[in-house]
Amino acid sequence: MAEAIRLGRMTDTMEEGFVAEINVKVGDTVKVGDAIADIETDKATLPLESYYNGTILHIAVKKGDTLPINSLVAVVGKQGEDFSALLNDSGAATSKKEEKSEAPAQQPAAESKASMQQVSASAPVQQPATSAVTPEDGRVKASPLAKAIAKEKGIDLSKVNGSGEEGRIVKKDLENVGTTPAAAPAAKTYTGQESYTDTKVSQMRKSIAKRLTQSKNDNPHFYLTVDVNMDKAVALRTELNNLLPAKVSFNDFVIKAVALSLRQHPAVNSSWLGDTIRRYSHIHIGMAVAVDEGLLVPVIKFADNKSISDIAAEAKAWGEKAKSKKLLPADMEGSTFTISNLGMFGIEEFTAIINEPNACILAVGAIRQTPIVVNGEIKVGNMMKLTLSSDHRAVDGAVGAKFMQTLKQMLEEPMRIFI
Repeated sequence: MAEAIRLGRMTDTMEEGFVAEINVKVGDTVKVGDAIADIETDKATLPLESYYNGTILHIAVKKGDTLPINSLVAVVGKQGEDFSALLNDSGAATSKKEEKSEAPAQQPAAESKASMQQVSASAPVQQPATSAVTPEDGRVKASPLAKAIAKEKGIDLSKVNGSGEEGRIVKKDLENVGTTPAAAPAAKTYTGQESYTDTKVSQMRKSIAKRLTQSKNDNPHFYLTVDVNMDKAVALRTELNNLLPAKVSFNDFVIKAVALSLRQHPAVNSSWLGDTIRRYSHIHIGMAVAVDEGLLVPVIKFADNKSISDIAAEAKAWGEKAKSKKLLPADMEGSTFTISNLGMFGIEEFTAIINEPNACILAVGAIRQTPIVVNGEIKVGNMMKLTLSSDHRAVDGAVGAKFMQTLKQMLEEPMRIFI
């Protein structure tokens, strides 16, 4: 009997799937567990496995299709078996095909009659002089200052009425006289071709947009920023990397310091659940990783109990899996606090949007050398800005401030991390 393979819900938040690849063709023999297609969900790209043994009799989708849940993907059965009933039954589950249409040829924009009219900026209307004083020898009576102003502005004094003695032209007679503006230089014309590219929004980007919009709209964010002197952390990291097999990054220092600080301030390690505030006794740190399609947040679990070298090795592995699209949904679930680090891109300071259901997220900036005052003397210090974004419903300002104070102390005296 022919059987239908349909798209199931592959993650808890999945609403539709994007067909990234078709791995079989009609006539292929498959077994239970064979990957029929690769489906991009809102969290990861996962294989859609066959539920049956048999021959691929029909493939109902193609690469690039966006499918709602329960869409028919393929039919498996015996060679030559009739499967028309399964096709007729798939009406409500057909895939949403991406509409493709060529953009119409760009037509020149119709120019309105108003835009075709040129508005010339002319000088104020000069009323002809009714009593210009011109002596018999043809010279105009004017003060030396008035003559200088007229020469500078290009004013014809024979057309100016004088208010001085015997009609003499003085300075005030020229104040409201319009001048002939110099011809404006011809404007350069620039030509080019208008163009743009539309990129289909991936399932991951749709999920990011939905979740961050919801977080920003629903959570009353407030922000706390501290400057951290990283001089001792810089020196300690150099020593550790000469001793440990796994190289330790400054981000690893931050993860470990955050985990220990959360242990002292459990109110920050929490979630707002509406009628209750959940404070977690375990500490799972979400580590934001930038990928081409957006952002993934794998979780370092029980970070407070792990050594800094263990954190370094795990963080490196998570980063590689994220960039190769090998993270599973379970790898990105369960965080109680999130860290977003843009320091490697040279960003000195930024604010991050809370990663729900966490109550807080820490934004980590670049370490920069800057003048600082130490014991009354100006020295060069390695400074780093940290900004905590908090959900004010779950975390008060003073609570967040005390957490940041502890975190600052941890990083400025990094040996406390190992005690």
